[in-house]
Amino acid sequence: MGSALAELLAGVGHEVFGVRRDVSALPDGIAPVRADVSRPDGIGGLPARIDFIFYMVGAKVRDADSYRAAYLDGLGHLLRVLGEEGQAPQRILFTSSTAVYGQSRGEWVDEESPTHPRGFAGEIMLTTERLLHGSPHPSTIVRLGGIYGPGRTRLLDAAISKQPVAEREPPSFSNRIHRDDAAGALAHLIGLEEPAPLYVGVDSEPADPSDVQRWIAGELGVVLAVAEQPDSRPSGGKRCRNERLVASGYDFLFPTYREGYGEILRARGSGS
Repeated sequence: MGSALAELLAGVGHEVFGVRRDVSALPDGIAPVRADVSRPDGIGGLPARIDFIFYMVGAKVRDADSYRAAYLDGLGHLLRVLGEEGQAPQRILFTSSTAVYGQSRGEWVDEESPTHPRGFAGEIMLTTERLLHGSPHPSTIVRLGGIYGPGRTRLLDAAISKQPVAEREPPSFSNRIHRDDAAGALAHLIGLEEPAPLYVGVDSEPADPSDVQRWIAGELGVVLAVAEQPDSRPSGGKRCRNERLVASGYDFLFPTYREGYGEILRARGSGS
């Protein structure tokens, strides 16, 4: 997602710096900055004058120590370096997660909903959000749903392999956003005169993953069996609203999973 955003911003004339441990993975045209935010001494060589920072990191593995090192400690190290260098970016944007919400009975959730994380990931994300909002820098947090798109095609792969689908009643809602809309929304927000401190970054239709898998299978002409044993996910989930993001003027490329996975299927069919 960071590379997609970098290419998008560079394409409209911004000078973009990509901060990574392995800068060889950066797209062409993106100025490399080698750093490891998880280390106290791992950030150096930042540009002399930074206008916008997008803090978009990922944990090495899914455990509390890795999440804390990447998100909470990493942001803390970055904020310290910015202070030491006297940097005053116009805004820092942090890609958080809808995991900060604990609702699980199909409730609708938005930016004003209470946050009660049910796991370490959501707890660390929420603490990181508070750290950023408590800093001296203007900041905006985007709580993203599950990201899908190029390289993230789990449900498509499940349909192709004819993985049986679960039958649940009521459904277990989940929330998603195409990678290109996640990047597009972030680029859109820095163009606003005064973006809000918080947005929910999801598409316009929460859905049970089984329903998404069935739709993909239908597009492929694949018949899926019903799982003999239901999966471990409880019914309910949560339904996240994107109304604040839409009201800000962002026009989704892929408003629902149908447009998003439809584009992926067309790209696969054309060999691109």
